[in-house]
Amino acid sequence: MAESNEILKIVRESLDQGKYREEHWEGSFQDYLGILEENPLVCRTAHQRVYDMILSYGQGEVERLKEKYIKYYFFDDPMEDGRDSLFGLEDSIMRLVNVFKAAAHGFGPERRVLLLHGPVGSSKSTLVRLLKKGLETYSRQPEGALYTFDWIVDGEAQSSMMNEEPLLLIPSAPRQKILDHLNEKARASYKLNLDFELSPISRHYYEHFMHEYEGNWEKVLDHVRVRRLMISEKDRIAIGTFQPKDEKNQDSTELTGDLNYRKIAELGSDSDPRAFNFDGEFCVANRGVIEFIEVLKLDVAFLYDLLSASQEHKIKPKKFAQTDIDEVIIGHTNEPEYKKLQSNDLMEAFRDRTIKIDIPYNLTLDDEIQIYEKDFNKDKVPGKHIAPHTIETAAMWAVLTRLEEPKKANLTLMQKLKLYNGKTLPGYTKDNIREIKLEARREGMEGISPRYIQDKISNALVGEQPCINPFMVMNELETGLSHHSLINDEDTKKRYKDLLGVVREEYEDIVKNEVQRAIASDEEAISRLCGNYIDNVKAYTQKEKVKNPYTGKDEEPDERLMRSIEKKIGIPENRKDDFRREIMNYIGALAVEGKTFDYRMNERLHKALELKMFEDQKDSIKLTSLVSTVVDKDTQEKIEVVKSRLIRDFGYDEISATDVLNYVASIFARGDSKTEQEG
Repeated sequence: MAESNEILKIVRESLDQGKYREEHWEGSFQDYLGILEENPLVCRTAHQRVYDMILSYGQGEVERLKEKYIKYYFFDDPMEDGRDSLFGLEDSIMRLVNVFKAAAHGFGPERRVLLLHGPVGSSKSTLVRLLKKGLETYSRQPEGALYTFDWIVDGEAQSSMMNEEPLLLIPSAPRQKILDHLNEKARASYKLNLDFELSPISRHYYEHFMHEYEGNWEKVLDHVRVRRLMISEKDRIAIGTFQPKDEKNQDSTELTGDLNYRKIAELGSDSDPRAFNFDGEFCVANRGVIEFIEVLKLDVAFLYDLLSASQEHKIKPKKFAQTDIDEVIIGHTNEPEYKKLQSNDLMEAFRDRTIKIDIPYNLTLDDEIQIYEKDFNKDKVPGKHIAPHTIETAAMWAVLTRLEEPKKANLTLMQKLKLYNGKTLPGYTKDNIREIKLEARREGMEGISPRYIQDKISNALVGEQPCINPFMVMNELETGLSHHSLINDEDTKKRYKDLLGVVREEYEDIVKNEVQRAIASDEEAISRLCGNYIDNVKAYTQKEKVKNPYTGKDEEPDERLMRSIEKKIGIPENRKDDFRREIMNYIGALAVEGKTFDYRMNERLHKALELKMFEDQKDSIKLTSLVSTVVDKDTQEKIEVVKSRLIRDFGYDEISATDVLNYVASIFARGDSKTEQEG
């Protein structure tokens, strides 16, 4: 009994009776006019409401390659703590929000079909789901409240099923004067405009009661009950969704509604609006959003309905005149269907009334990583350790498959990926990178889908091992290519497999560097080495001598020391002066800002110092002895120290740290010293 009381307590604490009453408010038409006086925005159009909903969550600014983008926080999915958050789509989202902004101001896009176009798995459906979910949440908040009405006939409520705005009950001439008054009060950036008329059912009741009360409009309103409207996809309230079936089974009544034959028998006429169910997707989506899944698979006759719905804001139910609707019409489609649309001359009218917004795959590695970390993290995958770089290598491969080969001969695909991800490479400015992007306009419209990556990471996770590593996931990625349902071209499969080889090489460099840093992570020693290097570089660039701390004598700068560090990052002899001046200029600039130089501030110098420290210490650790069967106690103790640093500083656990040490040891054992030589 105690347990059941505790459960009831939890339920009671989660319920808010006051909020329930607020959300289910009902009142007279006069009561509604009072609400309008307080908040004129309750009578916004669908496009205005969606635009305000997006803005209500705030915005910031991000810069990518010297381009500034507005970041709308709504698309981080604050409604469900980031469950459907979108990454790396700032450009596409900004264009979408600009369309809503123009539509809110009545500049034309409100009379167009929004078409999200992109490859499979590029977040088109997620974006629409966010809009629908956002509207549901917004309609429950005071600033997003909207209202509709029912007719009270013989004591019973009769709904038009179309979520109509109560102000439509006011004749058009005085309605415009009321809107002018409300616009003055609202002072919004756009104008409130209700260029719509009542639905057939509401017109029927309106005319009936006007006749009964001999034109006494206020008496007619006694039969009107206004109520708060809660947008809900599950309840088919102000959100509609239409998915095409095969051509033989497509039926226009799914969009506009159908006759109610039981009511026809009662009323004696099939042209009485009460004998018609206005419950098609266009009808139920009025005041909200209608989503067309794979819109270009619609039968041509349906597309003409779509044109009228978007351009004229009208639909044509069977047996009735054209009926006004107010809703955002948004569809999404994949590349093959869109190509068919482009080649079909009969579809020119549809293309002309469509605003296409490309939703490409991610081309930024950090954003791609976030997609997978959202689903595969400690909270979502308890009891299973994901080794460092496992998700990074999978994301790296996904992005590589989407990039076009660089046209510059000295630029590799991996380097291009790093440039897009904000890394710097000698000889490449942000302007250069923008040019490279402009040369490859179709990048992101082809390649591997995030869904494929997620499936293969999941495959690796369901194994018996307590820890998964990059090689397990890469093996899954490669094996899956053999029976990938969307890749039939053998050349493409071969290219993708070759790119996995590129990723393996990059991963090898990453873990060698990490092990080197773990071995050389004596920060005090690195700091001393850095100070020594800077003293010598300063003396060299200023043509001075250096005081030997041991002898106290002035000596020439230690060229051997400086070169031993600079070679670690590939600074050639003929560029050493440039590099040294660059370091001194950097230190000088910091001094002007009142900042003190720290070796961690300069990535290249930091790396060079660590590699120098590693070179000085590796022989004492004898890492290559790990691959032998006998390891002496002293070496084992030093290896345990390195392992503990990998766990503490780089996110490994005991198993993955041991694995990565063994792997790097095997590399050194076979004499692969590429990282040591190249830095």
